[in-house]
Amino acid sequence: MTAPWLVGLDVDGTILLQDESMSPGVPEAVARLRDAGHEVTIATGRSWMATRRWVEQLGLTPEFVVCSNGAVTMRRVGDDWERWHIETFDPSPVLALLRDRLPEARYMVELGSGLRLYTAQLDDWTLDGGRQVDFEELAAEPVSRIVVVSPGHDEEDFHRLVSDAGLNEVSYAIGWTAWLDIAPQGVDKGTALERVRIELGMDRERVLVAGDGRNDIGMFGWARGIGGRAVAMGQAPDEVKDAAGEVTDDVEDGGLATALDTLPATAQVSAGE
Repeated sequence: MTAPWLVGLDVDGTILLQDESMSPGVPEAVARLRDAGHEVTIATGRSWMATRRWVEQLGLTPEFVVCSNGAVTMRRVGDDWERWHIETFDPSPVLALLRDRLPEARYMVELGSGLRLYTAQLDDWTLDGGRQVDFEELAAEPVSRIVVVSPGHDEEDFHRLVSDAGLNEVSYAIGWTAWLDIAPQGVDKGTALERVRIELGMDRERVLVAGDGRNDIGMFGWARGIGGRAVAMGQAPDEVKDAAGEVTDDVEDGGLATALDTLPATAQVSAGE
């Protein structure tokens, strides 16, 4: 009986360069693992709308894809996809707190249905089918995520805000474009991937994840905690590298392909079988 690896890949800064072109060697490395029988999927902070194109462009064939920093897990159904597992929370307290401290910020929430509500347009947001609303309407029902972008504030400003505001009732991540992404407490890419691993019945130690951001730290801890591998990209912040068991080259230098090429070209056979 073969024992394939579960491979969970971040998108921005791992698969993709900043101009959204592929990191060198990634399509070929991903195709090799896919054809070898490994389960290669995506685990991203992006919404499903902003993720599906990369699943398709890479020719990935996973049963599950993790989006919205673990709050949304999609499942393949024939040629289409369904929202298989959704985590939500009441956004009211967080939005009130943030508005008090960042009154000029742009806000977006993603509902459990996938609909996105936003206070103002932003080029980096995928808003197909979304709806612009007054701030008060953002908190009208449970959400799977809150995204905040505040012009003139950088990552360090967001770190101070999180600390000063005491955002301990929710999980948060700060993206490479310096936005604050807030998810339900205890939810991250790792919690979603563990649910996927169990559903697929895959071995604990045959897990490899790769990423470059603070929102990958939970995923790294999960993978290492079950005996798997966690790979940080070379350009990742020091705290992200510290959370990983391995560090590869920068995304511009094809670091992900280098890491993926360390996996077996064919799914391994379990001992004694």
